[in-house]
Amino acid sequence: MVQEIRELYEYNRWANRRALAAAARLSPEDFTRELGSSFPSVRATLAHIVSAEWIWLSRWQGTSPSGVPESWDLSTIDALQERWEEVAREQEAFVAQLTDEALLRDISYHTTRGDHYRTPLWQLLRHVVNHSTYHRGQVTTLLRQLGAEPASTDLILFYRERGARVGVGS
Repeated sequence: MVQEIRELYEYNRWANRRALAAAARLSPEDFTRELGSSFPSVRATLAHIVSAEWIWLSRWQGTSPSGVPESWDLSTIDALQERWEEVAREQEAFVAQLTDEALLRDISYHTTRGDHYRTPLWQLLRHVVNHSTYHRGQVTTLLRQLGAEPASTDLILFYRERGARVGVGS
């Protein structure tokens, strides 16, 4: 099971970088243009993804932040990319040290609203990749609305680019 999680996070980093690269081609005005999605702009949607990934990572590490630090600057594509690489490195280090046994342990945490939950780590890890995929899809739609070229972040494309067969028996 741990190998599957590591692979999902490798995919997630790849897909996030592709989405950020597509957004980086926007003008600053289009990057922040309000388009009326669940988050108002490409910038806000990308900021939500990186913020959520950091909050979940913090929870896995034993803290339950109520939000991202006020010191975070997520106002520009460069600032977002810098923060994202930092979160990606921390995620990668966390996932690299996991074992199948560790994936089964329950994580106790509070949501940003203060609700308490206990959930197996493996479920939380899968949730984060799914959550980011969902919002990257919104970024794709926003980019299309702006007349920009979105990046394909399909899992099968990731596998094709890796050139490796993954799965049972490989």
